[in-house]
Amino acid sequence: MNHIAIIGAGLGGLTLARVLHLHGIAATVYEAEASADARAQGGMLDIHDNNGQLALKAAGLFDAFLALIHEGGEATRVLDPHGMVLLDEPDDGQHHRPEVNRGALRRLLLDSLPAGTVMWGHKVSAVRALGDGRHEVTFANGATIATSLLVGADGAWSRVRPLVSSAEPEYAGITLVETYLHDVDARHPETAKVVGGGAMFALTPGRGIQAHREPGAVLHTYVALAKPLAWSTELDVAKVAAEFADWSPALTALITDGETDLVARTIHTLPAEHRWAHVPGVTLLGDAAHLMPPSGEGANLAMYDGALLGKAIADGDDLAGFEAAMFARSADEAVDAAMMQQICYGDRAPESLIEFFTRSADPQSGE
Repeated sequence: MNHIAIIGAGLGGLTLARVLHLHGIAATVYEAEASADARAQGGMLDIHDNNGQLALKAAGLFDAFLALIHEGGEATRVLDPHGMVLLDEPDDGQHHRPEVNRGALRRLLLDSLPAGTVMWGHKVSAVRALGDGRHEVTFANGATIATSLLVGADGAWSRVRPLVSSAEPEYAGITLVETYLHDVDARHPETAKVVGGGAMFALTPGRGIQAHREPGAVLHTYVALAKPLAWSTELDVAKVAAEFADWSPALTALITDGETDLVARTIHTLPAEHRWAHVPGVTLLGDAAHLMPPSGEGANLAMYDGALLGKAIADGDDLAGFEAAMFARSADEAVDAAMMQQICYGDRAPESLIEFFTRSADPQSGE
């Protein structure tokens, strides 16, 4: 292949570039952001031993990844609205799903690539087919490239996806509102105690306060609300906190004491069975291919896609085969993700989540 262009410097696109590099195949990653540090990269990720960790092994970065693990971060706690602990599972130290900071993991991938692999400040404005499997990409900065393989690793609102599919993301009915607390052990000790050392879920039907302890005494809060899409267009602390007026102050402090601007993350999804007939010279991976509600699998699937696509290219395999396997894999995970949204915010929350964690922890459950 003459020129492989990867659109998007997220975890999936970077994993693909790294695996190709290990096989002696050059690729260029085009990213809309101005630099690697243009924005915060999000919170903690649990990297699974059946996909994300396999991708890091294929990328030759597994040992370096182990050094990034937030020890104790796999601890899980479920509370009721009054702060009573309903479930408290410690980190077992087995690293089946160890927690790492997304930004640190992205930096690991970036640093593993040759200088100049990522072209920053390249926001896609148009793509078009040139024939014979070649495609042209035009960027907002005026640059234009032609490529023999175009990979859309550009997320939910992919500009590459229309080349293969007419599907568009639909709102899944849940909005997450993010904020952070810093230096929590000294400045917010009661809230730090309530959250614990890992992930905390305080849920009722249609709403929840979730938080995760990150390295450096940081609490990352995700407030979940089943609201119409327009609800999130104008947000302030009072508006969000009012949804939890009768909850424990130690929990609502995750909202009212937040030290960063509120950021709304409206949850969108593609159909679980999203697929397309193979188009020569172009493919998708990660959220561009199989966007789904948060379930802990998104980043793992993106990296796994990237690793398997890199191997398929290196081996000279038919990319339609890669896509067929990805379709089957992602369809199963999308069904599970929709189920997880119901478990967390459906009519039986939080009992449904406690049952899920209890079954998952039971080696006889088969889950």
